[in-house]
Amino acid sequence: MKGGEGGDGALEWKFSQVFGERTAGEEVQEVDIISAIEFDKSGDHLATGDRGGRVVLFERTDKKEHGGNRKDLEKTDYSISKHPEFRYKTEFQSHEPEFDYLKSLEIEEKINKIRWCQSANGALFLLSTNDKTIKYWKVQEKKIKKVADISMVPSKATGKANVANSSVASTPKPHLANGGHTDKSYTSLSNDLLFPPGGVSSLRLPVVVVTCNETNLVARCRRVYAHAHDYHINSISNNSDGETFISADDLRINLWNLEISNQSFNIVDVKPTNMEDLTEVITSAEFHPTHCHTLAYSSSKGSIRLIDLRQSALCDKHSKLFVEQEAPGSRSFFTEIIASISDIKFGKDGRYLLSRDYMTLKLWDINMDSGPVSSFQVHEHLRPRLCDLYENDSIFDKFECCLSGDGQRVATGSYSNLFRVFGRHPGTTEATTLEASRNPMRKQVQTPSRPSRSLSSITRAVRRGADSPGVDANGNSFDSTTKLLHLAWHPTENSIACAAANSLYMYYA
Repeated sequence: MKGGEGGDGALEWKFSQVFGERTAGEEVQEVDIISAIEFDKSGDHLATGDRGGRVVLFERTDKKEHGGNRKDLEKTDYSISKHPEFRYKTEFQSHEPEFDYLKSLEIEEKINKIRWCQSANGALFLLSTNDKTIKYWKVQEKKIKKVADISMVPSKATGKANVANSSVASTPKPHLANGGHTDKSYTSLSNDLLFPPGGVSSLRLPVVVVTCNETNLVARCRRVYAHAHDYHINSISNNSDGETFISADDLRINLWNLEISNQSFNIVDVKPTNMEDLTEVITSAEFHPTHCHTLAYSSSKGSIRLIDLRQSALCDKHSKLFVEQEAPGSRSFFTEIIASISDIKFGKDGRYLLSRDYMTLKLWDINMDSGPVSSFQVHEHLRPRLCDLYENDSIFDKFECCLSGDGQRVATGSYSNLFRVFGRHPGTTEATTLEASRNPMRKQVQTPSRPSRSLSSITRAVRRGADSPGVDANGNSFDSTTKLLHLAWHPTENSIACAAANSLYMYYA
C-alpha cells in the first residue's frame, strides 16, 4: 500500500494550506474571486488569476528548505512524509478593463486562462488572457539599484568639473566674419550649457549603486497578442515545441508564434456563412503534450475533435471524432445544454483525454473513438432539478477537470464548494467527495459503488426559482451560489489546488 492510501486503494486527503481565507461573515469582493489556476510543469510554481485582472504567483518552499545531495535525502523519510508547501511569491496586474468603441462593448479584466511557458535563465514566463487580449509575461528577480547622494568637497568638485571642462575644451571656438573670432573663453557643449572657468563647486553627481544582497521580483509584459478574436477567448494552450501556442474563441482557433504578436494563423473556423445556421460552438482547446502537430477541441454538442496540423493549413476536417451516442428516448429540452463540454485535458503521456460536461466526467482513449473508456457521474443526482438549474442559470456553469500526474485519478468540482476525486482503473470503487475547507472530509459520506458512478451520497435539491441553499432527503446542503469551478493537480505528486471564491485551498494525499 502506498503512503496516503486507504485499505481500498482510495487516497486519504488532508488539508495542506489556504491562501486568502475568509473570516466568518466577510463579504467577498467580485474582483477577488479566483478565475484560473495552473501549476507549471515542474510543480514548483503555481499561478492564479482573478476577476480583477491580477495574476498571483506562489513558489514551492519545502524543496528549498530541505535541500541537499541525494544520499542525505535518501537517509531521511522526507520524500515520504513531506508534501508540497507553497508561499506567496509576487503578483502583478495583468489586464485592465477596456472599452471597444467600435462595438460599444466593455471588455472585462477577468483572467480566463493562465498557461506556463518554458523558463529560461532563472526567469519565469507565462501567458494570461482575458476575453480579448493575450499577454506574454516575464517574471524575474532584479538586483535593487539605489541612488547614493555624494557630498563632494569643493576642491574635488572643482577637479571633476575641470575634467569636464577638459573634455569639452576641444570644442571649436565660434568664428566671426572674415575669419575673426571672439576673445571669450568658451568651454561649453552648446550655447545653452555653459561651464564657468574653474568648474562648478556646488555640483552634485548622483551615483547608482547595485546592492548585491537585495533583489526585487519584476513582472514585465513582453508581448501583447490582440485584435485576433471577435468572440470571447475561452482557451489558450502551449505547444510542446516551445515556440507556438493556440487561442480559441467560440468560432475560431488561432495559432501564434510567441515571438510574433502582430500575426496569427486561423487553423479552425466553424463560423457558417449564415449565422442563423450556427448549431455549435467551440468550448475548449488543448495541444497534445508531446505531439506538436496534434490538438483537440471540444464543442457545445458534446463532441471532441482531434486535428492534425500536418494535413492542411485550415483544419476544417478532423482526424478523429469522439462523441458518446445518446440513449434512445433520453432526449429532452436540456439534452444539448448538459452535453456541452466545459473543459478538456490531456493526460501527461497524451494517450488519454479527459472531458467534463455538466453531468459527467468522461475519459477517452485517443486510439479508440467508439466511446469513452470510463464515465464518472458527477451531477446525476441533479437531473430531476434541471428546470430549476436552468432558471437560475446554474446549468451553464463551466466546471474544469484535471488528471493526476500518473494518470491514475481524475478530479472535478461541484456545488457547495465540493470537489470529487475518482479512481480511473476498472474495478476500483474510489469516488471521494471533499469540501474546500480546512476539514476536507467534513461532508464525506458513504461513496457509491463504481458501476453507478453516482453522487447519490450528496444528492441535493434546489428550490424552484431561488438561489438560496436547499437540503436534500439525506440532509446534505446544496448551494448553487458556492461553486468550485477551478482546480489543478500537481504534475508529479498527489496534491490538488482548488479555488473557492477568493480562497485558494491546497490538499495532499
